[in-house]
Amino acid sequence: MMSAVVSRSAGPGRPKDPEKRAAILDAAKRLFLERSYDGVSMDAIAGEAGVSKLTVYSHFKDKETLFEAAVQAKCEEQMPARLFRPGTPDEDIGERLKRIARSFHGLATSPESIELFRVMAAQAQTNPEMAQRFYEAGPRRTLTEMEAVFRDAMARGQLEMEDPQRSAGHFFCLLKGEMHMRRLIGCCQTIDQKECDDHIDSVVRLFLRAYLPRNSADQAG
Repeated sequence: MMSAVVSRSAGPGRPKDPEKRAAILDAAKRLFLERSYDGVSMDAIAGEAGVSKLTVYSHFKDKETLFEAAVQAKCEEQMPARLFRPGTPDEDIGERLKRIARSFHGLATSPESIELFRVMAAQAQTNPEMAQRFYEAGPRRTLTEMEAVFRDAMARGQLEMEDPQRSAGHFFCLLKGEMHMRRLIGCCQTIDQKECDDHIDSVVRLFLRAYLPRNSADQAG
């Protein structure tokens, strides 16, 4: 499946090698975190991936495009597209939200994501275009997918919302919570799993109380 997608996007000529593409993305993710965006060259990424610089450019036209693809790949690792697919008729909306919430919280508080947020904060003044690329490839993509989940749940009569786009932002901001801020400023080096689980459960319960259809909310209460 993956090779078919790569082949279609490669255009005329020899199809791109998906294994080399994956190696390039893995190298880019490591180096962008270790050295920051400005400290990484396409030569360095090629060397880390064990491919030629020409091969890197055959997959990604420039460093900006490669950075954006690396952010997308990192999000996909923790929050695969299947999480956001339309639900089944008998699926419990609370359980669906918990699955997404656990994946998002794990991504948002991971060392890699925290370091990437720090890199972007450092880039904000000197390279706002790169910060925008990061937002579109990561946070914005996830918000759009969560909005689609809420719209699907609304169509099924599982949730009632006036503004699912805004609610998606509320959902993720609540999930990041205080722990994300503590991680970001370096005063929370270890994560207690029970604290994470309790926090995720409380956010999902809060959302269900706010957005379950009124008769369902009354029965749940």
